[in-house]
Amino acid sequence: MQPTDSKTSTATDATSQNNVTQANVTQTNVTQKIAIPPSKKKSKPSSKTRRRLKDAEPIPFTVDRLSHDGRGVAIYGNSFGVDDGHAEDKHGKTVFVSFALPGESALVKITNSRASFEEGDAISITANPNPERAVPPCPHFGVCGGCNLQHWEPEAQINFKQSVLAEMLMHQANAEPDNWLAPVVGDRLGYRTKARLGVRYVVKKETALVGFRERSSNFLAELNECHILDPRIGFEIENLKTLISTLESRDKIAQLELAMGEELPELPDGNQPVALIVRHLEPLSDADIDKLKAFFAARNWQLYLQSKGADSIQRIALTDADDLSEQFGRLYYQLPEYDLTFEFIPTDFTQVNLSVNRQMTKLACDLLDLKAGERVLDLFSGLGNFSLPLARLVGETGSVVGVEGSEAMTERAADNARRNGINNTEFYSQDLTKDCTDKPWANQGFDALLIDPPRSGAWEIMQYLPKFNAERIVYVSCNPATLARDTKALLEQGYRLTHAGVMDMFCHTGHVESIARFEKVAV
Repeated sequence: MQPTDSKTSTATDATSQNNVTQANVTQTNVTQKIAIPPSKKKSKPSSKTRRRLKDAEPIPFTVDRLSHDGRGVAIYGNSFGVDDGHAEDKHGKTVFVSFALPGESALVKITNSRASFEEGDAISITANPNPERAVPPCPHFGVCGGCNLQHWEPEAQINFKQSVLAEMLMHQANAEPDNWLAPVVGDRLGYRTKARLGVRYVVKKETALVGFRERSSNFLAELNECHILDPRIGFEIENLKTLISTLESRDKIAQLELAMGEELPELPDGNQPVALIVRHLEPLSDADIDKLKAFFAARNWQLYLQSKGADSIQRIALTDADDLSEQFGRLYYQLPEYDLTFEFIPTDFTQVNLSVNRQMTKLACDLLDLKAGERVLDLFSGLGNFSLPLARLVGETGSVVGVEGSEAMTERAADNARRNGINNTEFYSQDLTKDCTDKPWANQGFDALLIDPPRSGAWEIMQYLPKFNAERIVYVSCNPATLARDTKALLEQGYRLTHAGVMDMFCHTGHVESIARFEKVAV
C-alpha cells in the first residue's frame, strides 16, 4: 500500500457540519429505495476534471435518500433552480454527496463530474439537519479515507446497513427472512486491530506522514491520531511519525503493517500483543535498527523488517527472551464463552473487531442449534475461529471438518485445536472454487454447515453445496450483494431463509458484515 505521492493535508470545511446539535436516533426508513453508488473506478476523477472543478463555487442541494455506501443522494433541479447553480441541462442528474443525510439541505463542493452522475462533499448543512447527525470524534474525519460515516449516529448506521441487506435480499433473491436478528454491536471506536498504514517522508515539512490515504486519492492524509484503530496504535501515530523522521532511511520507509492481539503474559510472546512490520525499500543502517528496537522495546511491541516479499519478513529480537527460531512471533485472542485461546501470526487473517467477533461466533453457533454427536462442515475455516467453538458444542461424540484454501491457515487451525485440547476436528486444504464432494472427508454426511467466504462470496460452492445434504446452514458474509446472490441459489435448492441480520464489525465505514441462517424445507 505504498503511496505514489504526498502532499500537505489539512481539515477542510467538510467537517463544518460537526456543530449541528445531536438528537435522539430514529430508525432509518427501510422501505425507501437505496441508490447504487458508482464503482470506485468511475468515482476517481481525472486530473483534467479535478483542475476544472477546483475553483468551482459550491452548489446547494437537498438530499433525498442514501446510496448503499451511506452517501447522500441529491438531484439537480430538486428544490433549486438555474439561479442556484442548477444548470437546466443538468436537471434530473444524480449527485452523490459525502457527509450528508436524508432531508438535509447542504452546500456541496462538486469533486467529480461524469455524464451520468456527479459526486461532491457537503461543506455545510444549511437547513433541516437530520436528527441522526453526530459530531465526528476524530479531528481528521473528512480528509482521511479510513472511514466515512462518523457524522452519523452509530445506531442509525447499523440500522441503515440492515436496510441495505434487506433491499439486496429482496432485489436479487426476492427473499425476506422469517426473522430479523437484532444487530450485533461491539466496540465502535478503537476497534481495528489489523491495518496497513502508508508512510511518506515530506522533505519540505521535514516530517513523515503515517496513516491512511485521503479519500479518493493516492495522497496520504496528514494524521496525528486515529480513533478507529486500536488505541495502542491509534494514539501512537504522532510518535511513529517522529521516530521515522529521525531515521537515516526516513525516505525509504514505505509501509507499516500492524496486527494486534490480547495481552496474555503467561503465554510465549503474550506480553507483546502488538506487532508491526516495517516495509523498507533499502537496507537499514545499524543506527536506524537500534532506534527502532529502543522504540518498540519501550512499548513491548514485536518488531519485524520487510525488504521485499513476504518471505523476507524478519523478526528483530528486542530482548534475550525473544524466540527467533521461527519467522514470526505469536499473537493471541480469546473466545471466553468457549474457553478458547487462538494463536496467530501478524500476517494471518483475523477479524479486525475482537469484541464483535466474540458475539458473532456465539450467534453463529446459536443459529446452528447443534446437538451432541452432530457432524458439522466449516468452509473457509481459516485458523478455526468458528470450527473450535462448534467442536465444543457437538462434544466428543460429534465432529467438525474445517476446509480452507490456505495450507498455512489449515495448519494453524489444527495447531489451535491441539493447544485447546480439542480432538474432534479435522482440517483440510482445498480449492473451494472446485467441486470437492468426491473427497473422502466430504462423503461422511453433515448435519450442519457454516460458510464464511471472502467478499466474492461462494457462488462456485453453491453449485455443489446440495451434495453435502446439510439440514441447517449459517452463512457469514462481508458483502451483502454476494450473500443475496448466493441466497437465491440456496432457495432454489430447497432451503428457506429463516434468519438474517447485520453485525457492526466496521463501524463508521460503509462496509456491511451480515449473517444468515437457512433450513432445508421438508419434502
